Amino acid sequence: MNCVWGWMGSAAAAGADRHVIDAMGGKLRAAEGSFTDLAVSASAGQASIHEADGVRAALLGLCRWDDAELERLSREQGGAAALVVAWRKYGAEVPAHLHGTFALAVLDRKAGSVLLAIDRAGVHGMCYADLGNACAFASTADSVAAHPMVGAALDDQAIFNYLYFHMVPSPGTIYRNVRKLLPGEYVLFSGGKSVRNFYWRMPYVETSRAGFSVQAERFRTVLRDGVSRSLAGAAAPGAFLSGGTDSSTVSGLLTSVLGKPAETYSIGFDAEGFDEIAYARIASRHFGTHAHEYYVTPDDVVKAIPLIAAAYDEPFGNASAVPTYYCAKRAQEDGVDVMLAGDGGDEIFGGNARYAKQKVFEIYGHIPKLLRRAMIEPAVFGLPGASALMPFRKLQSYINQAKVPLPDRMESYNFLHLHPLAEIFAADFLQHVDTGVPLALVREPYERADARSAVNRMMHLDLKQTLADNDLRKVNRMCALAGVEVRYPMLDEAVLDFSAQLPPEWKVKGLRLRYFFKEALRDFLPPETLRKSKQGFGLPFGLWMERHRPLQELAYDSLNAFRSRGYVQPAYIDKLIDQHRSGHASYYGVMIWVMMMLEQWLAAHAFAGRR
Repeated sequence: MNCVWGWMGSAAAAGADRHVIDAMGGKLRAAEGSFTDLAVSASAGQASIHEADGVRAALLGLCRWDDAELERLSREQGGAAALVVAWRKYGAEVPAHLHGTFALAVLDRKAGSVLLAIDRAGVHGMCYADLGNACAFASTADSVAAHPMVGAALDDQAIFNYLYFHMVPSPGTIYRNVRKLLPGEYVLFSGGKSVRNFYWRMPYVETSRAGFSVQAERFRTVLRDGVSRSLAGAAAPGAFLSGGTDSSTVSGLLTSVLGKPAETYSIGFDAEGFDEIAYARIASRHFGTHAHEYYVTPDDVVKAIPLIAAAYDEPFGNASAVPTYYCAKRAQEDGVDVMLAGDGGDEIFGGNARYAKQKVFEIYGHIPKLLRRAMIEPAVFGLPGASALMPFRKLQSYINQAKVPLPDRMESYNFLHLHPLAEIFAADFLQHVDTGVPLALVREPYERADARSAVNRMMHLDLKQTLADNDLRKVNRMCALAGVEVRYPMLDEAVLDFSAQLPPEWKVKGLRLRYFFKEALRDFLPPETLRKSKQGFGLPFGLWMERHRPLQELAYDSLNAFRSRGYVQPAYIDKLIDQHRSGHASYYGVMIWVMMMLEQWLAAHAFAGRR
């Protein structure tokens, strides 16, 4: 796995034995070199480390400088050598001059400063602990927690956030004293203080600067260039192909750029409503790729669960990690060294169904307030017995939801909003958490967006929450577990910038999702791909758990062990199992999976007994 880790403390701590940096690295190999306080581990050409004039620097990723002298130095002496010079020249503004995917660390002992930063999309991660006159940092949260001054105490708030989001959202981590950077963010430690800030923001422009046809033609070039850049140094590339819009686009462009059939990998399920391998086959035939297919079985899931839980540095509850792992594993076994993934297209071109759904609710807010309060709402809610009539009941539901402002409204279907918390969680646990934190985490990126439109603001939220916090963690870690590298052409910086310049009404036109994207590629993508609804790599866990005894036993054993942790009411686990058996296997199977993976993670990372 590609990682950077290190620490800086007081003058007395500076001479500490090497065991500290080794403990933080765990089983990672410092392939590109290390010092007593800084190390990197990465595939060849993906990292460098350097020291000059009392400054130590490490740079991880595929990146380039917009400063010609720094770019020349990077080519000749390595990215970290250029980073040392850049630190002297630009200070904390360094990451703004670096483009591509990266994580960086600069340790300036003379100045007593440390600079940490990650790329604009959050493809790479960075965690850290602020220790006052010292700091520790690493690409993974558990590496930071391994520093003796930090420790691995779990955070009750993070446990609650995990059960709410099915992952631990940044800036928190599962560990009480460890934090994560957000996409496009840096942190500077200096003089015993730390400052976090964004060096880049998504540059939304909400009025068109060029005609539709001009932009569509430019779009093809931008996408193709993004795929080409993603192939840097790849000896045997391949691509994930789910059959959706993004993976089909990437697979088709990869074939075009290579000038030969691309190696594409697809996953199927023997479960109605979950298998979309037919669409992957359509795309493969259309573009002429060399297709590889694998059907994941319940036995595969049983084998993968403990591997996946142990592989993550924090609990991770997205069940599609399983098919992602098997897809990447098949590619690695065939000799593929770099996989291209289509993640990101929905979050920058308007592909998530909630964008259209929320536009429907936003309509109500455009009706004059006086008309709503004086006429519409009295008529809908004031008529005796109206709630018993279907048209009025639907209108009441619509108005009640429409009156909840964005982004809170998008969370109204969250499992923990639909069920009383006191029935789910142990009373002692609830006293230690702030149940309002999840909504605060949703509001922050939504309100921070440099955009007026709800569509762009929702997409900005999803760049952080759905993409960086969830999908990228899923694919990154599963590819690392499988032993193959992954890259994301849709998150190429030029593609991000291009998408930000498109008017929001081109992204979601009326209720038509990804309007510009699909129109611009109408003669490139198969017609079936353009018409299909979004599905993804969803796992039929809830259904399989009903009839596959080994999977059911693993889930029940995990839930029984989880009872004693003190997070949830034991009676609620019984209720959850009963509800799963009562004909709602898929719905309640999600929360069973999330709790099961939390218990599996706690056990794999040797957190025993009660909280």
